[in-house]
Amino acid sequence: MVAVATSFSAAAAVVAARRSSPAPLQLAARRRLSFCTAASSSSAPPAAAAGFGWADALRVASELVVGDESDLSGYFRKVDICNRGMGNKGEFVEFTVEDQVVGYIHKGFTEHLRDFHDVFTIVSGNNGKNSVEHVTLHSSLRTPEDRTIAIGDVIKGLGELIPGIRNELYPVTSSYGMPVYFSLERAAAPYFGIKAYGIHMNGYIEKHGEKSLWIGKRSDVKQTYPGMLDHLVAGGLPYGISCKENVIKECEEEAGIPRSMSTNATSVGAVSYMDINGFRYKRDVLFCYDLRLPADFVPNNEDGEVDSFRLIPVPHVANIIRRTDFLKPNCNLVIIDFLFRHGYINPDCNGYLKLMTSLRSGDCS
Repeated sequence: MVAVATSFSAAAAVVAARRSSPAPLQLAARRRLSFCTAASSSSAPPAAAAGFGWADALRVASELVVGDESDLSGYFRKVDICNRGMGNKGEFVEFTVEDQVVGYIHKGFTEHLRDFHDVFTIVSGNNGKNSVEHVTLHSSLRTPEDRTIAIGDVIKGLGELIPGIRNELYPVTSSYGMPVYFSLERAAAPYFGIKAYGIHMNGYIEKHGEKSLWIGKRSDVKQTYPGMLDHLVAGGLPYGISCKENVIKECEEEAGIPRSMSTNATSVGAVSYMDINGFRYKRDVLFCYDLRLPADFVPNNEDGEVDSFRLIPVPHVANIIRRTDFLKPNCNLVIIDFLFRHGYINPDCNGYLKLMTSLRSGDCS
C-alpha cells in the first residue's frame, strides 16, 4: 500500500486536530500521554498496533503551555526509556572473538548455547562454583564465512527463543570500522550483546524562518512498533554498505526521495544507548543526518512500511516528545539532538549539559 503524504503548516496542524476530535484531550497528569506502557521499551516492541491516530498526536502537539519549552524533564524520561537495566550488567559475560570483546551474553542465555559445543566455547572460572567467565567461538571456526554459517544455524536451532527473524545480517566488530569477525542475524544481535549501527535522518523544511519536520506513522502491520510515529527515513546499517549509501537507499524506499535530493543529506553526529531487558543487551549507535527538503516536497512511501506522513512544526514535535510515548523510542534521541543543534534547547534550560551528554549514554565507538 502506497502511503498518502499530506503537508501540514503550523496553522493547518492545529485546525486539523481541532476538527477531527470532539473534545480536547485530557493529558495524563496534564503533561504526559501514554498509549501503552510496554511500548515505552526500546527493546520490547508492542504486540498490537498503537492505539492513537494523527488527530491525537496533532492535538497534543499544538497545546501551548507557558514555560514548557524550558522544561527538559520530558526529554530526560525518553533518554531513560532507551537506557534501562544498567544495574543488571553483572548478569552478562563477555563474548569474545580473536581475543576482542564483540558482545555480552546473559549467563542464563549461555545455557541455551551449551548444546552447540562445536560452535561456542563456554569458559568457566576457577572459583569452584563453575560459573561462566566468558564465551568465545570454537577454534575450528577460523574465517568470517565459517562463523556466519555456523552461528546462523544456531539461530535457526534456537527457534522461538529469538523471535522476529528478519533475514538481515549485521556485521560483528569490536567497534565501528574495525575488521568484521562474522555477520549475525539482526534479530539476534541483542541476545549476543552485539553493537548495532543504524542511520536516522531528520527531513525538514524551512519556510518564513520556521522549521518543520516530516514525521512518518509506521504501518499497523509492521513487525516492530506498529502504528508508532517515526523518522522520515531510518534503518539499520547492514553488512557491506556505507552510511551515506544506506541513507540514499532508505530515502528512496521509505520516502520516495530521489538521489538528486538525498545526496545532500548531511552527517551531523551520532547518538547511542544501552538497554538491558531480560536476556537482551541492546547496544546501539545511530548515525544522524539532516536533509533540508524543498518546501513543496511531499514524501511517498515505496516499501509499504509507512502508513502516512505529516509535516509538523519543530516546536510541536518537541511537544509530542515531552508529553507522549507516540514516537518510536530511539527516534526521540535523534530529534532531541536536532533540537540542540537547531537552537530549540538552549544553555539557559536547567539540565542542558546533562541532557546533551545523556544522548550518548551507550558505547559510542
